[in-house]
Amino acid sequence: MQEAKYFTRQTGNRVICTLCPHGCLLADGEEGLCRGRVNRRGTLYATNYGQTISVNLDPIEKKPLYHFLPGNQILSIASNSCNFRCDFCQNFSISQQPQPTFAITPEMLLELCTKHHCSMVAFTYTEPLTWYEFVLDAAGFLQKHHIKTVLVTNGFINPEPLAELLPVIDAMNVDLKAMYDGFYKKICGGALKPVLATIRYAAKHCHLELTNLLIPGENDSDSQIESLIDFVASVDRRIPLHFSKYFPHYLRSTQPTDEKTLYHALEMARAELDFVYLGNIIHSHTTRCPQCGELLITRGTKTTINLQDGSCPSCHYPVYGVWK
Repeated sequence: MQEAKYFTRQTGNRVICTLCPHGCLLADGEEGLCRGRVNRRGTLYATNYGQTISVNLDPIEKKPLYHFLPGNQILSIASNSCNFRCDFCQNFSISQQPQPTFAITPEMLLELCTKHHCSMVAFTYTEPLTWYEFVLDAAGFLQKHHIKTVLVTNGFINPEPLAELLPVIDAMNVDLKAMYDGFYKKICGGALKPVLATIRYAAKHCHLELTNLLIPGENDSDSQIESLIDFVASVDRRIPLHFSKYFPHYLRSTQPTDEKTLYHALEMARAELDFVYLGNIIHSHTTRCPQCGELLITRGTKTTINLQDGSCPSCHYPVYGVWK
């Protein structure tokens, strides 16, 4: 265990965790909602420090990140913790339930990157923000060795720890689950406002893409989709937005998203945003210039990039992303 960075001591050996907006008040011996932090005699410890549940090589597009070094492999690792309780979680077996973990160090991650000719590491699958101390240390170490770092996250974190973490993070995909607080409270056990704050802040400090899983009857109405599109446009219309198809999983048995809904959301979003994609369906994942329509990126078994210094070769429109 390692002492946690963000907590306040209370009377009677109690502590308040200040990493995320849950603000868990913990008596001696109690564990936080995320299962990654525990109070030991008035000191909060990160019990998941250096403990991982999964190590894999993925295409960067799987995160999904479409405008961050496309066509490359990324080393993906995860902890056994999460600060949400989404009833549709696709990784519930490793995020919602205790499972055996094994030790990993930043040096081991660097060795794996060298072995597999990989220059990126993603903290993903579960919630990396509840793995905060290890992610902070590992990302800082990896950056010094020219390895780029990625967070795939729900964005539910307090401003101060986020500000400390982002200087060592190169890219994020934030799962923006819905645009009304009731969804977060009822289905995820969280809140919307902190996630929106994370997105606004991250957009100024690293490469950012967003994902929205469209769940029938929950967040797929025109008004919900329009609210989400308007928010993204208000931050930066260039931020890539991924609409993803929902499938029944974990505690939710709602029927899968109708693909007509996905294509309708795509049309709505393209009226306001430069780059919109669909996930979890068979669909063209090409990128075209939002200004002239030139084909810029083709994805598939082989990725072809048609850019000149990060801009469209035809009209010279600067394309949001990291390409080198």
